[in-house]
Amino acid sequence: MGSSQSALNFGAGPAKLPREVLENVQREFLSYQDSGMSLIEMSHRGKEYSKINNDAQAIIRELLNVPDNYKVLFMQGGGCGAFAAVAMNLMNRTGTADYAVTGTWSAKAAKEATKYGEVNLVFPKADKFGSVPHQSTWKMNPNASYVYYCDNETVDGVAFHDIPETNGVPLVTDMSSSIMTKKLDISKFGVIIAGAQKNIGPAGVVVVIIREDLLGNPMKICPSVFDFTYVAKENSVHNTPATFSVYVMGLVLQWIKRNGGLEAMEKQAIEKSGHLYNAMVESKGFYTCPIDENVRSRMNVPFRIGGGNEKLEELFLKEAEKLKMYQLKGHRSIGGIRASLYNAVTLEDVKLLVQFMVEFQKQHGPK
Repeated sequence: MGSSQSALNFGAGPAKLPREVLENVQREFLSYQDSGMSLIEMSHRGKEYSKINNDAQAIIRELLNVPDNYKVLFMQGGGCGAFAAVAMNLMNRTGTADYAVTGTWSAKAAKEATKYGEVNLVFPKADKFGSVPHQSTWKMNPNASYVYYCDNETVDGVAFHDIPETNGVPLVTDMSSSIMTKKLDISKFGVIIAGAQKNIGPAGVVVVIIREDLLGNPMKICPSVFDFTYVAKENSVHNTPATFSVYVMGLVLQWIKRNGGLEAMEKQAIEKSGHLYNAMVESKGFYTCPIDENVRSRMNVPFRIGGGNEKLEELFLKEAEKLKMYQLKGHRSIGGIRASLYNAVTLEDVKLLVQFMVEFQKQHGPK
């Protein structure tokens, strides 16, 4: 079995990183650029980290073509911290916000926001996630401080392939599992939040891209560590940034650039996910995806085996691990199987998974 790494890691996050990036980190870990010290021992105020910080911001701007009137911030606290930060920084505008709840993470974001103001769900929360109501049916508040949606639901495998229209209300999106996988018109967004630990680096840092006119009006209760205005003023070097996470993220972003940028990442994402979804079609119902076809994720592909046969699914996971295919178990809240196909997961990795799926069906499917 060949692969870009000894193990095939289909984990949803922390997720697989490019092998050459890990090897680079390994080479520099004990002595960063021949300094005799590891980066994790160096001051976040020193010239070495200052360059890493500025270079990482610059390459994000380059890859995403970020307009000049946006700030790029690096924060801590993970996605859940960012859910609170968005509300505490923006909800002061009118005291209310619109939320499109399409999965586990947007539901958590909406729940967090209720601590800081009034939350309007633009459509009723579904009992079971797997579809997105057409935007013509959304009941939006024209006086909302912002409209929030999750671009790609990591747990549920639901994705937006078009950017919602908000009629001038600032648009906020969580792109934790889809950032740097497709080209974007950044000018359509007020704020983008993205935890690094899926497509662009290790856990520990959240990227925030925010339009400058949305800075400057946080709630008084907002801690400075979550205050976008304060973090922007400090150029993300307040006490103390996740220096190692930002360093590795910068290397991953350089890897993306070397490998064709967002155009190449998007093309590969379509090819990889298409290969896996097609395998399900060809299985004639042995493997099934519960997500509506028009909103299926290219990043996180949930599926069931034998109509949701849990014993078969347990056996599938056990057999997969014998082949060093790891982290295929579905999220604990929904069960089943889930394969995450982030940028560092190769087409060869996906082909090997599909090959295993075909063999498994031959052995355990209906005769």
